[in-house]
Amino acid sequence: MVSFKFGRTALARHHVRSPDEKALVRRLDIFLLTFGCLSQVIKYLDQQNINNAYVSGMKEDLNLLGNELNLFTTYFNAAYCIMLIPSQIILTYVRPSFWLPGLEIAWGVLTGLIAMCNSAKQIYVLRVFLGLCESSAWPGMMTLFMYWYTPTELAKRMGFYQSCQAAGQMMSGALQTAITNTMEGHHGLAGWRWLFVINAIITVVWGFLGFFMIPDLPNRPNPRAFWFKKVHAELSMERLARNGRAEPKRMTWAGVKRTFSGWVVYFIAVLYIATVLGTYGYVYFSLFLKALKRPDGSPRWSVSQVNAIPIGGSAINVVFVWVWALLSDFLETRWTLIVLQGIIGIIPCIIMSIWTRHPTSVDVSAAYASYFIAHTCLGTAPLIFAWLSDLIPQDPEARTLVVGVAVAGYYAISAWSQVLVWPASQAPYYRYGWQSALALLVLVIVMTCVLRFIDVRYLLPKRVAFQNALDAEVVAGGSLKNDEERPRDADVKTPTTMVVVFLKTMRSFCQLSGAPAQIDHFIPELLQATDNEESEATACSKQIFGQGRRHLRSSTAQDPGSKKKRSISGRVHEIDLSFFGSISELTSKGELLCFD
Repeated sequence: MVSFKFGRTALARHHVRSPDEKALVRRLDIFLLTFGCLSQVIKYLDQQNINNAYVSGMKEDLNLLGNELNLFTTYFNAAYCIMLIPSQIILTYVRPSFWLPGLEIAWGVLTGLIAMCNSAKQIYVLRVFLGLCESSAWPGMMTLFMYWYTPTELAKRMGFYQSCQAAGQMMSGALQTAITNTMEGHHGLAGWRWLFVINAIITVVWGFLGFFMIPDLPNRPNPRAFWFKKVHAELSMERLARNGRAEPKRMTWAGVKRTFSGWVVYFIAVLYIATVLGTYGYVYFSLFLKALKRPDGSPRWSVSQVNAIPIGGSAINVVFVWVWALLSDFLETRWTLIVLQGIIGIIPCIIMSIWTRHPTSVDVSAAYASYFIAHTCLGTAPLIFAWLSDLIPQDPEARTLVVGVAVAGYYAISAWSQVLVWPASQAPYYRYGWQSALALLVLVIVMTCVLRFIDVRYLLPKRVAFQNALDAEVVAGGSLKNDEERPRDADVKTPTTMVVVFLKTMRSFCQLSGAPAQIDHFIPELLQATDNEESEATACSKQIFGQGRRHLRSSTAQDPGSKKKRSISGRVHEIDLSFFGSISELTSKGELLCFD
């Protein structure tokens, strides 16, 4: 029986960080996390400046009379979606310290070129290239975080990074307005053109700093990162192994086929898309405020108030993204907090579904409260991708692709769905918007619980085997990088490593099923056998194997329902999963610490 209580499903051990490890994490925060967070703010400013410029003189200067603004966004999103997955693949071949800052510099230059445009067609072309360049930023940084931070550190950093979107939203309006008003007419340029020039300068300068601030990968550190020493690289590799994570590797065609032939990529993509679209109603807070009228037909809120009030919602967003991320690492759980956010998100959906159909029966204050409540459950993305890192730590190729597929899928669907579900002509009384969000959040809750079940029932045993294989490589003095590079049974030159793996696994299993304690007697004998002939190690493993199998047969004879066998992938030969008992019992023993 699978337990749904708080539990950890990412392999980790109770570990007290040394001063050197604390110093490493501190340096990663100062350089890697800082670069990512400020890049996220800059990216948001660069994405939003087209809207600010449009209402600040661009429309009149370029004679934009149709739906050019919508097309600016459409071309950008289409290119952004197309480049997401290729960018994730390229990231495994090109140093991240070249790829990510290089693209940031490129989109900074392209942003500056918009200031020179005199027609909508010129902007269309530049917006396409902007989308291609900016697509790498968010998923690329999320992928890097998975390589550098441990399970108890990851959600906090992803949450802080995610919150920078809301921070950029809070400051974008005021900053862009200040630039256009202050620089209007300087050197013969309109204020909206200066907007692109200054944004471009900020972007290019920060992009150049990325060449030195991004540490690249633990097994391929950045030689230009003056702050990252050799001891940090060694410690980072140790942290990967300690937490059951494979080393980063270049994407291969076999890895691509393996990822897309499995279910994880599709499940996580649908879960991510459903969470983002299910909580999308908060985006239309400004339209809600603008559409409200007084009894005499005049606007309830002024233009400045319509722009200012949503800032409070953005502040709530920032705070709660931090809260959810901190709780995730502190409580060592992902799925429970995703479900909780889904439940909270359902509350405004229900209220607004009633209010939009019967506005006179529900006070408008309930609608205000609903929009603010909707800002409290926007911290799901960091938890989903932190959970992804926990689910398949042995497959870095799949993690990289899943992030790209999920984000690309969201952009592909939102490009057409938002016009149908949240049409501006229906604001604020959307006919299907809140009902659709409600259905999606229910789907999120169900999928999260299903994924939790699949995780502890099927994925956890694979992580157990992989962690044991990593430990065995440490004993043997080797280095295990990933499933692809791990030798198969037919390729193993010495059985010693396999014996160590098998012993560690058997000891855990037999303790749970009540096997004789004499199995520990073989530990010194086995370790001594590592220095002897292969035949001695093999004989030792057969002796232990025979005792374990005899006990297994006696255990399964008492419980016929436990005879169903499953195979654990890895260097260990087929192991009967009835050894596991229940996963909840295994984790409660303290032998394996888990992180859901």
